Amino acid sequence: MLAKLCYELLLKDGLKAKISVESKAVTPALENVIEANSLLSGLGFESGGLAAAHAVHDGLTVLEGTHAYYHGEKVAFGTLAQLVLENAPTEEIEEVLDFCIAVGLPVCLADIGVNNITKEQLMEVAEKACIPEESVHAMPFEVTPDMVAAAIITADKIGQSYKRQGVI
Repeated sequence: MLAKLCYELLLKDGLKAKISVESKAVTPALENVIEANSLLSGLGFESGGLAAAHAVHDGLTVLEGTHAYYHGEKVAFGTLAQLVLENAPTEEIEEVLDFCIAVGLPVCLADIGVNNITKEQLMEVAEKACIPEESVHAMPFEVTPDMVAAAIITADKIGQSYKRQGVI
């Protein structure tokens, strides 16, 4: 329930909070987002609540182009890959895409410095995301490197298409 409430708060106040930061102003929306982020960061990490989104981030670090991007930017893309991996409803994926685009978060590989990716590089990312100690194994089903690679490339294509056309 806490995660759901924080998610809803981020959707409601995220853009206002971003604008507050850009304006160098502290607003209730900014305070709400900081509080939700702090709460979930602590609870999620400390209780093993991380899953595929963070594992995808970790896998992406093998690609030189991603090194100039923040952890959260790669996790944002990883969130889209996790939604694909989970076969989340299209409406949920579109809600996350809308949010990411509104606040300037990455929705495709090019947005995190990866303009081209070979099958070999994709598998290297997926394999790193699936090493035994990775959080991908917190998913409620078995996850393989092939599944992660498919989710990453599909999330990339969905993000590209959504940016161009606004639909999946």
